[in-house]
Amino acid sequence: MAETLVATPGGFAGVRLAQPSRFGDHFFQWLTLGMGLSVGVLIMLVGVTLWRGAAPAVHRFGPQFLASSTWDPVQEVFGALPFIYGTLVSSLIGLVIAVPLSVGSAVFLTELAPMRLRQPIVSVIEMLAAVPSVVFGLWGIFVLVPWLRVHVFPVLQHVLGFLPLFQGPNYGVSMLSAGIIIAIMILPIITSVSREILRSVPDLQREAAYGLGATRWEVTRIAVLSYAKRGLFGAVVLGLGRALGETMAVTMLIGNRPEISASLLAPGYTLASVIANEFSEATSDLYMSALFEIGLVLFGVTILTNVLAQLLIASTAGPKASRAVQ
Repeated sequence: MAETLVATPGGFAGVRLAQPSRFGDHFFQWLTLGMGLSVGVLIMLVGVTLWRGAAPAVHRFGPQFLASSTWDPVQEVFGALPFIYGTLVSSLIGLVIAVPLSVGSAVFLTELAPMRLRQPIVSVIEMLAAVPSVVFGLWGIFVLVPWLRVHVFPVLQHVLGFLPLFQGPNYGVSMLSAGIIIAIMILPIITSVSREILRSVPDLQREAAYGLGATRWEVTRIAVLSYAKRGLFGAVVLGLGRALGETMAVTMLIGNRPEISASLLAPGYTLASVIANEFSEATSDLYMSALFEIGLVLFGVTILTNVLAQLLIASTAGPKASRAVQ
């Protein structure tokens, strides 16, 4: 209770006023805190479920599960190395293709594009991010793969055939095809985050560089890209996290062969693809547990890459960079 003075005909009198209730504020604070904590609890529950499901395979194969190349459900001998290899190779191919296009697009939209073009291009990029994965897979299997098999892969084999990366039969479905479709799918997220990072660079950086007589390219290279390089790297790692977990489109284009090959034109397999293809066919407890362990490996790798990306982006100087990923 608070006391205030009120003028009356006989002078001033003290009147006690009731303080406003803080129940609503406290309730809202605890409600939002619970919502935030529920996300972490959900991630923990997923991890615990995967660990419990993978426990028989972990006890049976131990660390050898990650180093073995044998995947034989009939003999119940399982090894995840071909899937780890296929996941890493296809994801790296996607990054090699997508990163220059994404960062270049972000630089153009932030530094060079006329105002009348920026919003239409941003809208197209956002629409690309909204396309379902299975649609990309259908387009890839009926359009992209035949075109690559007939027009692109023969040229690569003719020009670069002396390299082990482009030797072997031309099937069309391959790790390179999967990498290209991954690049198309992660391009919007890297572009969007990179654009926000570049927008967070203070204008004083640009003005100081222009004041020293720098050209537009020099301003972009020295004052903008150099200032935002940690945030851009975080955006790339965020795209890598998306690439590692991509399932349907990659499953339709990679060929689904559990082998390790030096050729990018050879079929491969990924961690996500083997789970999608074989989970319904697991006829034994150990087979099911091996798939759970593959899911656990993929879960751990994806969490680590996304945490790394968040830390790198949040470490940039501008406050907008931190808000871009929240």
